[in-house]
This record gives sequence, C-alpha cells and structure tokens, in this order.
Amino acid sequence: MEIFGSHAHAAGPCAMVILGAAGDLTKRLLFPSIYNLRKTNLLPESFGIVCMDRADFTEDTFRTHMADMMHEFVGADADPAIVSWVDERIFYVQGDFSDPANFTRLAGKLSEVDHAHGTAGNYFFYMAVAPQFFSLVAQQLCTAGLLEESEGRFRRLVIEKPFGHDQVSAKQLNQDLLKAMKETQIYRIDHYLGKETVQNMLAFRFANGIFEPIWNRRYIDHVQITVAETVGVEERGGFYESAGALRDMVPNHILQLVSLSAMEPPISFSAKAIHDEQVKVLDAIHPADPLEAVRGQYGPSEGTDPQMPGYRQEVKVAPDSSTETFVAAKLLIDNWRWAGVPFYLRTGKRLAKRVTEVVVQFRRAPFALFRRTAVQELPPNQLIMHLQPDEGISLGFEAKVPGPGMNLGTVDLKFAYTDYFGKESRTGYETLIYDVMIGDPILFQRADMIEAGWGVINPILEAWKNKKPTVFPNYPAGSWGPNCADDLLGRDGRKWRTQE
Repeated sequence: MEIFGSHAHAAGPCAMVILGAAGDLTKRLLFPSIYNLRKTNLLPESFGIVCMDRADFTEDTFRTHMADMMHEFVGADADPAIVSWVDERIFYVQGDFSDPANFTRLAGKLSEVDHAHGTAGNYFFYMAVAPQFFSLVAQQLCTAGLLEESEGRFRRLVIEKPFGHDQVSAKQLNQDLLKAMKETQIYRIDHYLGKETVQNMLAFRFANGIFEPIWNRRYIDHVQITVAETVGVEERGGFYESAGALRDMVPNHILQLVSLSAMEPPISFSAKAIHDEQVKVLDAIHPADPLEAVRGQYGPSEGTDPQMPGYRQEVKVAPDSSTETFVAAKLLIDNWRWAGVPFYLRTGKRLAKRVTEVVVQFRRAPFALFRRTAVQELPPNQLIMHLQPDEGISLGFEAKVPGPGMNLGTVDLKFAYTDYFGKESRTGYETLIYDVMIGDPILFQRADMIEAGWGVINPILEAWKNKKPTVFPNYPAGSWGPNCADDLLGRDGRKWRTQE
C-alpha cells in the first residue's frame, strides 16, 4: 500500500477555551479528543485548556473530575502519562454567561495560561452551550476584548449546530456573530464532517480518474442518503420537541453530504474554493416540495424483549406530541450535471440499524444482449460510501455464475478503512479541533451555506407547521420507518437499498 502526502505536524501554541465545560459534550467527546490528539503528537507543548461553567467546581476538583472522565471515556488502557499531561494544563473559571465580570476573569485566566504554558495569546473558544447562548457569549467575548486579533495572534470561535431553527433565525444568528467578529474567525462545526469517509468523498471523486467522467446525469439514475440511528431521543426529549428530525439533521448533516456528493471539481483544495462549489449546489437545489417529503414518529417496538418505548413515552415528551422522529424527502438539483437525477434522503430515530451511507445508483445496462438467456433482469450497479459505523466504500457489479448457461450474480468490491489503515480510537472531533488550531476551515460551514441549507427545507417546515400529522405514531421502534417512505421511492419505480 502506498500512502501519498505528508504527515500532519503539531499545531502551534494556543489555548482552548470550553464554554459550558461541565456538560456531557466535554467529558464524552472533547477531552477524549484532546487525549487522542496528544497521543498522536498533534498538540503543541505550549497548550492549555480553560474551562468555564456555572457549575460549582474549584480548579483542583474540576481537574480531578476531568481526569476521571478521561479514564472512563478513553477506556481502561488510557495512558496515565497523557492523562497527567492534559490534566496539568486544565484551568477553570466558575460563573454564568450573563455577567460581563466573568469574562473579565476569563481574560485574566488566559493571561495566566499564556505565562504558565507559553500559549502566545492564541485562543479558540468552543461553545459547548445551548444555542440560545451563542449570540450572548459571542458578544460577551467581544466586549471583553477576547476576539480581537492583533500582533499575529489568532482568536477563533467554534459553534455546533443547530445554527438557528429556520432560515430567518439562521440569518439573525449570522448577523449577531458578525457583529462580534469576522467570518474568517467563525468555525461552524458539524461532527459528521470529522469522519474519515466523509472527507474521503473528496479524495475518492477527484483523485481517481475513473469515476469523475461518469459522475453525472448520463450515467447515474439517482442518489440515496441514509442517516439511521437505533437510539431514541434518550435524555434529549425537551430539545427534540422543539427541533424534530427535519431541523435536527437535514439542513446541516445531510445537505453537507449532498453538496459533497454533487459539487463540481474545485479549482484547489482551499476552503474558499470548496465552499464556493458547495454553495453552488445548495443554491441549485429546488426548494423542497412538501408533497415529496414524508414524516414519521416511532411508537413502541413490536416483538422485542424488552419492548422499546414509543417517542411519546420518552422523558420530557408530550403524550400527544406531533414531533417527527423520521423524515424522508426527494430533492432535485437544477444544474447541468444533475438535472433529472433525484436525491432521496432519509433519517430517523429508533430504526433497525445504525448506519450512515451515500448510495450512488447507476443506470441499468441495456437488456437486449440477454434476451435469449436465463437472465431475468439486470440489477443496477451501486456504489456505496459507508460513513458509519463501518467506514469504507463498496461497489456492486454483475458477474457470471460458474456453470453452463448465462446466469448472473451480484458481487461486491469492498474497501474497509480498518483493513488498510488500522483501527484507531477516535471520536470524530480530533480532525475538527486540529483544523481549528491550524486555521483550516475546509470542513466547516460558511454563513451562506447555512442560510442556503435552511432555504432548501423551508417549504417543508412551513407546510408541516400548518398541518399537524394525524397518524402518529406510524412506525414501530426497531423498524425501517413508515411505509410512506417506501412509497416515496415506489412512485418513481425505485426502492431504498436493502440493508444487510
């Protein structure tokens, strides 16, 4: 196996500030990611972590708490030397976000970190906070002078979706953020884009000369994108009641996959060149037709032991809730490459299997050659990009079954990341945090991308707001969703790829 390209190097001196640091995101994902970055020598020696939250910790008790969490979430084989290295670089500021004095204290703590660990005044702020605090925290950081870039120092802000709850609120959030800092300082994070196979979509399309010539309407019949989860809403019922599957997944995760699948070749791998092409795709998508979108809500499971509860039985969910936990839709891209090629999307909770994949289905070959053979039909070829949990790429094609006569069978060419590159303990955030430290925004979303994504689904949001569903729940937990999702493709003579 040949590997082309240089290995990544350690980032430069900097401090990471986690706002809302006492929550689950920090202990389950952010600190394990920091651990993994240190393990792979991608963190600078001049590094510090300042955590801010209203939770009642002292610096020492917070360090002890985070060390325990790293051992729990990294695993029993966590290297004590790495845990200790991270632990001694943790600082804590206790206070809520409404008081400007707390941000003055934060600035003082960062000066202390600069002196103790040589972080050189380079800071990036990670908002592990509820969305309603994004604008407030950005303004408080600005007022405290913490977003001002001078003398070669960088100041960056990381926010994680949801970026608004519709197009109007997304535009307002962007305006609020841009009052506090420049667009180049904002890193809108989507953890799906930290997955190796998502990034590999660009490499797969543009580094291999055999695929790009057939990546168009002449050869491709349609594209399916599935993001399926086996879990329910768990403890997030309160959030999910105000969001739903459409808002939670489609304008960010799924439309990012659409744009990466459908974009034109960029002129370079610079962030601006890639983002420009992604925006062109999003702008070319017809606003979604509500008649080409379906929704569902899971009820109790059938035939499982123990039985899984329905959505309306989950914590903090209304007993008559009309919030969707499943959505499927058909989108059309009105440009030269994709005119007439439907992109089918589906995502949901409590489905039969945890899987995220992009399926590119090619047009069937002409059948004329096989009319006087035992072949009954020619299945279409499918190229499948498996994004999770088993990352890889597979291609299905027809081959002759050994023996007399002409009989065909579908075989697969499969590439699995673990077979070629080994399995690493990763959260998916390592690449994204590292990219923030080195100032590479390729895997992050620009303001115009966010607004264009909301524009695509806005007609569905409006239609569903004015017409409540009457058939919820309409699929049992542990199934593949409501029958209307199958009908969505069935009307076009197509069907979802059968999961193994």
